[in-house]
Amino acid sequence: MAKAKKKTVKITLKRSTIGEKPKTRATVEGLGLRKINHTVTQVDSPSLRGMLARVRHLVEVEES
Repeated sequence: MAKAKKKTVKITLKRSTIGEKPKTRATVEGLGLRKINHTVTQVDSPSLRGMLARVRHLVEVEES
């Protein structure tokens, strides 16, 4: 059987976390983002979408 291809999301940190609440900073770190313009690819899931909702003002998301 062929496995279904999982959807992925490209996430780029566009704004700094300076001045953000500790939970927001922890969420950005949990996404694997380190510096401004750093991009990571994550597998799309409901928990990932929840994290992105918390930091939507700091990141840019591209569907892949």
